[in-house]
Amino acid sequence: MLGGGDPGDPFAAAHGVPVKALIPVRGEPMALHVLRALRASGRVARIAYVGPTTAEMDPLIDERVTDHGTLLSNLEAGVEALAGAGLAPGERVLVATADIPLVTPGQLGEVLDAAPQAAALVYPVVRRSDCEQAFPGVKRTYARLRDDTFTGGNIFLLDPRLIGQFLPRLREVLAARKAPLKLAALIGPGILLKLLTRRLTVAELEGRVSTILGVPARALVTGHAAIGTDVDKDGDLLLAEAHLRADAPAQS
Repeated sequence: MLGGGDPGDPFAAAHGVPVKALIPVRGEPMALHVLRALRASGRVARIAYVGPTTAEMDPLIDERVTDHGTLLSNLEAGVEALAGAGLAPGERVLVATADIPLVTPGQLGEVLDAAPQAAALVYPVVRRSDCEQAFPGVKRTYARLRDDTFTGGNIFLLDPRLIGQFLPRLREVLAARKAPLKLAALIGPGILLKLLTRRLTVAELEGRVSTILGVPARALVTGHAAIGTDVDKDGDLLLAEAHLRADAPAQS
């Protein structure tokens, strides 16, 4: 689970904590809600947590990992911690960010049940209509494809044996995201044109991502809006507070 962050994050600082994952939601660290959901799902054998923690979070964590400063470095460190503790043959790693406090144990279980077994990387996406139905007024970043309009999820599933194979390419893509010509060369002009003209399909995007990363990658369309609803600003925090109050005391 990824709970690190920029120590200078103004959102975290405004709430008196060092990183966003520790911002209180209903009086408890945001990350604690996600940790509870992971544990209660009954589908997670061990949890490696990357980033600073609190005393109330620690009992739910098996492997505490120091924040390495970047998303991919934290991902790699977390997977290495789990591998060092022992992963069973064929066991996959579920990666979750600490800023999705609305996710429930049942939703996590359904995503894991639906995830294709043959993919090295499974990335859930959520339709805009599902987001807006679950959380009216929610503000997200969406991509319009031919199939529908989607936002990305904040969990994904990976094969830890192949992480060394696709991480270097993923770093290359992220490094190029602010250099349009380099990014266009990586993505491919045909795919980029289709994306810009909203003619790109989910299947075509999966194929291109698989080619870029060198491993089978699949998108998983899920109707669970909480998986695509992270808390990045005060408006998101108010939304999370309101929905957690409405769902209390039990979630499913």
